[in-house]
Amino acid sequence: MVTDRQHPVRLIPGARLIELDAPGSIKAELSKHLPSDPAQASRIARQRVKRGGAELHQRLAKTYQAVTEAWRLGVIKVPAVIVDRRYVIYGEPDVARAVARIQQYRRTEK
Repeated sequence: MVTDRQHPVRLIPGARLIELDAPGSIKAELSKHLPSDPAQASRIARQRVKRGGAELHQRLAKTYQAVTEAWRLGVIKVPAVIVDRRYVIYGEPDVARAVARIQQYRRTEK
């Protein structure tokens, strides 16, 4: 499932969720309540990044990798349910319904 926070979805167990705006949310966390003085804001931001350590770097890497994968899959709008990297249903926020539609199509395709 590929979406963003403005398009809530209903997942099924085992479904992978890619939130396209997740990297921006992490950046917003890091810059929240920074002072207007650029030097002071920079120092505080560096402290936050340092304090986040490996866990923060892993979160950022994971979210950017997921967004890149959505782009590679050719997702053009959200929400999007992708099955087997081949079938896509756009606009359906319920993963179970989208998967059922894809399965029905696959049966008629044969």
